Amino acid sequence: MQEHEQLSQKQINDDLTRDIFVTPKWWLPAVTFLSILVVTGLAAFGFMVYHGVGVTGLNRPVFWGFFIANFVFWIGISHAGIMISAILRLTQAEWRRPITRAAEVMTIFSLVAALHTPLFHVGRPWRVLYWIFPYDFDRGIWPNIRSPFVWDPSAVGTYLIASTLFVFVCLIPDIAILRDRAKASFVKKIYAGLCLGFRGTPRQWRLQTIAGILLSALVLPVFVSVHSIVSWDFAVLIAVEGWHSTIFAPYFIIGAIHSGVSAVAMLMALCVWLYKLDRYIKPDHFDAIARLLIVVATTWFFFFFLEWVYALYTLDSPEIALRELQAFEWPYGPLFALFVILSFVIPVPLWMFKRCRRSALIMFFTTILVNIGMWLERFLIVIPGLVRRSHMTFDWGTYHPSLIEILIVVETFAFVALGMLVFAKVLPLIPLFDVKEGVVFRHVIKVGRKTIPATIREGLPHHYYEKNH
Repeated sequence: MQEHEQLSQKQINDDLTRDIFVTPKWWLPAVTFLSILVVTGLAAFGFMVYHGVGVTGLNRPVFWGFFIANFVFWIGISHAGIMISAILRLTQAEWRRPITRAAEVMTIFSLVAALHTPLFHVGRPWRVLYWIFPYDFDRGIWPNIRSPFVWDPSAVGTYLIASTLFVFVCLIPDIAILRDRAKASFVKKIYAGLCLGFRGTPRQWRLQTIAGILLSALVLPVFVSVHSIVSWDFAVLIAVEGWHSTIFAPYFIIGAIHSGVSAVAMLMALCVWLYKLDRYIKPDHFDAIARLLIVVATTWFFFFFLEWVYALYTLDSPEIALRELQAFEWPYGPLFALFVILSFVIPVPLWMFKRCRRSALIMFFTTILVNIGMWLERFLIVIPGLVRRSHMTFDWGTYHPSLIEILIVVETFAFVALGMLVFAKVLPLIPLFDVKEGVVFRHVIKVGRKTIPATIREGLPHHYYEKNH
C-alpha cells in the first residue's frame, strides 16, 4: 500500500516543499477569488449586525435556518482529521501516511468555520459574551449550564485546541526541514522558532513519536463527545418533533465521519491535480479510502433507516406528519430524495468497482456529491421540524433563506478553502516525516508467487531501530 518506487529522502524533500518556495501560477488568482468571497460574506454579516436579523429569512417559528445547518455540517467535516489520522495511526494503517496532514489541517479550519457560524446566527455577536462568558457577575448574568449551547463552545473549543496541538506536534520535524532549506534569513528565523530547536536526535524522534501516539489516543473521547453534544442541541428542545430519537448521537457521529472522510478524499484528488503529487498519493490510496467509505456509508445508511423506524414505530400522529413533510411534500420531498441519492445511491455502487475506486476523477465527483447530500441532510433535520403546522394557527410559518444568509454560508466554504491554500503555501500538506518513515520501514517480502511491500516496524526512526536492534 505504500509507494511502489524507492524515493530518496532528498527527493521527498524536493517534491513536498517545492510549492512552498516556488509559488504555482494558479495560487494567487485562487487566493484572490476566495478572499473576495470571504470579504463579501463578512460584509453581509456586518450588514446583518447593523440592520438586525430581520434581513435574514429567520422568523417565527423557524428560528433556526441555514446557519445552524451549516454549523452541524462543518462540525461533521472536522471529524475527518481524527478518523483519518488518529484512528488509522493507532491501527497502523500504512495507506494513511500521505493524507494525514491534509485531514488534520482541514479539521482545524472546519472547526473555526463551525465556531463562528453561531456568532452569525445570534445576529448580535456580543450576546455570546452575555450568556456563555458572563462579563459581570455582579449583574447576576450567569450561563445556563443545563443548556447544550453552553456545552457546545466547551466541547468544540477543546476539540480545536487538541486538534491544533496534534497538528503542531506532527509538524515539528517538517518545520525543521523547512528551516534548513529556507534561504531568506527572516524566513529561516520564523521556521527555527516554530520547530522548537528540533535537530533530529534519537531522543527527539522518540519523544515526537510517543507524543503523536498519545495525542491520537487522548483526542478520541473528544471526537466522540463533540458531535454527541451537537445532537443534544436538538434533543433537548422537547417542543419539536423528530429531534428526540435516542439514536441521534451515534447517527450524527457516523454521518460526520461519512462527510468528513469524503471531504478528505476530495482533497486528495485536488492535491494530485493542483500540486502534482501523484508520486505520493496513488490509486492505491484512493482505493483504500473508498473501501473505508463503503463501510462508513453503509453504516450511516443503516442508522438513517433505524432513525426512521424508531420515529414511526409508535405511530405517533405528529411524528408521522413530520416524516410526511420531510419525504413527500413540497419543497422538502425533492430535497429528501436528492439527499439520499447523492449521499448513498450514486456513490456507494460506484465504489464497488475497483476501476472507479482507483480513479481520482470519479472519487472527486462522488465525494462532492456526498457532501452536497450531507449538507442537505443537515438542512432537512433542522427546518421541517420547525415549519410543521401545529394546532395553533398563529404559529404557522415557513422559511426562505435570504441573500444575506447565502453569502454568509458561502463565506464559510471560501474561508476553509482559503485556509487550506495558505497553509499549503507555508507548510507541507503531505507529512515528510510520515512518508519517509513508511519508506524506511518498508521491506519487500514474498507471499506465495507475489512480491509485496510490507512494514516491519512502526513508530521508530531508522537510526533508532538500527541502534537498538
